[in-house]
Amino acid sequence: MVDQPSTTLQDLVRHVGKYPEEAFLFAREGLGFAADQIHGPENDAHRALQQYLLQNDLDWNDLVAAYHTDELPEPVLAAIEAAGGCENLNRHVSGRELCWGLRDYALKRWGILARVVLETWNITRTVDFGRIVFGFIDFDMMRRQDDDSLEDFKEVYDFTEAFDEPFRAGLDDGEEQTDEE
Repeated sequence: MVDQPSTTLQDLVRHVGKYPEEAFLFAREGLGFAADQIHGPENDAHRALQQYLLQNDLDWNDLVAAYHTDELPEPVLAAIEAAGGCENLNRHVSGRELCWGLRDYALKRWGILARVVLETWNITRTVDFGRIVFGFIDFDMMRRQDDDSLEDFKEVYDFTEAFDEPFRAGLDDGEEQTDEE
């Protein structure tokens, strides 16, 4: 579809309609954070392979299949080895894993204000993360695996508990806040 104009993040924001651009940027950055938490840091080989996949309209399963049939150019084979072999290629993050990764990323960025920041962007439940992610997928700005669905994002955790509990824990352990502190 070479003749179609490329879509922009602003087009995506208008299409989904519920969340501001900052929410989409946060989700995109948070996906990288979550993938690093689960799979370790991405390296140059992963980035090169991702570029190869995009240029050739392939997914990770196609790449692994081509690897096993010796159909890949030498630089791609070398990148697979540098990435740790076929078993370490796919840095996919499930919807549930992404929700927890986005929680951790928000807490890291904004601490006790994380829930409030997300709520100002109309993100009040984990399914909101899913709607943002599937917006990216609908606009071909992210890829999904065949078994990924919006259902994976539903009711992963309660926002108040997930974002406020880490800060209540210290108070519940007998520590009392006073005006002197």
